[in-house]
Amino acid sequence: MTDFRNSRSRTPSAGSHHVSVFLIGVYLGILFITSDVASWNRIHAMFLFQEARMYLIIGTAIGTSMVSMFLLRRLRVRTVGGRPIRYEPKPWHRGVAIGGLLFGAGWAITGACPGPVYAQIGAGELRALWTLAGALLGMFAYAVLHPRLPH
Repeated sequence: MTDFRNSRSRTPSAGSHHVSVFLIGVYLGILFITSDVASWNRIHAMFLFQEARMYLIIGTAIGTSMVSMFLLRRLRVRTVGGRPIRYEPKPWHRGVAIGGLLFGAGWAITGACPGPVYAQIGAGELRALWTLAGALLGMFAYAVLHPRLPH
């Protein structure tokens, strides 16, 4: 008979990993709500070019990501499993532009991209459930159409 308690004690608990990821998500949700990043009105104003706040936030996120990718590469950081972290850019094709346009249109209409939609739902914006349903439908459609799409 296998003793599962001993086999689990040798590796980090998956449950504790999920809890830490959940807590980071809760923190980000609070940050999104308090900073108005998940506000439909703020996002609507961004797409109408009425204010620059969201563009500054997005620019800061891009800059932070660039520095992070540079440091990951320079310091040769590895995954928890010990594999090297690699970034391989996707090749350009019209599907990227079409997907980007669809994503942007959905973002403009609903006022949420995939991250803030969860914060909106958590804050009681039940309309965001429609956004989540649309995102899930889009993922399902992509999975079905994947073999016929240019990659």
